[in-house]
Amino acid sequence: MNAATGASSSPATGTTRWLVTGAGGMLGQEVVAALGADPAAAVTAATRADLDLTDPAALLAAVRGHQVVVNAAAWTDVDGAESDEAAATVVNGDGVRHLAAACAAAGAVLIHVSTDYVFPGDAAEPYREDAATGPVNAYGRGKLAGERAVAELLPDSGYIVRTAWLYGAHGRNFVATMLKLAATHETLDVVNDQLGQPTWARALAVRLTELGRAALAGTAPAGAYHGTASGQATWYDLARAAFELSGLDPERIRPTTADRFVRPARRPAYSVLGHDRWSAAGLPPMAGWRDELKAAVAAGSCPPATA
Repeated sequence: MNAATGASSSPATGTTRWLVTGAGGMLGQEVVAALGADPAAAVTAATRADLDLTDPAALLAAVRGHQVVVNAAAWTDVDGAESDEAAATVVNGDGVRHLAAACAAAGAVLIHVSTDYVFPGDAAEPYREDAATGPVNAYGRGKLAGERAVAELLPDSGYIVRTAWLYGAHGRNFVATMLKLAATHETLDVVNDQLGQPTWARALAVRLTELGRAALAGTAPAGAYHGTASGQATWYDLARAAFELSGLDPERIRPTTADRFVRPARRPAYSVLGHDRWSAAGLPPMAGWRDELKAAVAAGSCPPATA
């Protein structure tokens, strides 16, 4: 595996060269691991320290020679974006435009990870991939700018994969935090009036690599896809399931409402996404969220948070 700052080896015939940006994050680490299990993949893993999305020249040099780029890099501080929208959009909007331009110049496929927050969250049924957008916070507006750049610059080779409620073995996330708090709190009050789709980062990483291969094979049309687990849940449902699967008493989780937790950025109340477009790529929807969570716990991917 080659670091982004080092020279890339010349792959043998039949080898696909992948660049993973944001390779040090929760999802990026899983994408690198998934590709590491593929003998036909030559992977350049670029962390934030290796590659700056706001540097167009560096992106042009980094993308050159790669066939597929998976962009897992982003400004992910939702509340921080609310207080400094311009800075967040430089990364999530302008940076993605620079990356898309580099992919266009190199003839590379771009798989860009986006978010459910591009939608307003006021629907009564799952958002289709082509549903009207309408972000309710700064983070969502910046991510939507990135989506539009991919669609504009890479109409035939740009893939936007919206995800939500990610958890996994790396970094801070809701499941790990709940399990950590279990050691110090007898009961936990958890929001029960926001709906979404808890999604295991490892399962999404595998799906991103599958989409990349389908894109190269010409079997997946470019455009938007929804990379979330099937079904729907509230944060309360997820916390109870995490406790139960980890051998803890789920009755320790108590329901409450979102208005009890005032935060700088407004969160969509309804973040359930539809998955119709996967069939166009010859892929099934991702597994149900409970099945993913059970597999994640069994794999040791839901440790208590340490930071």
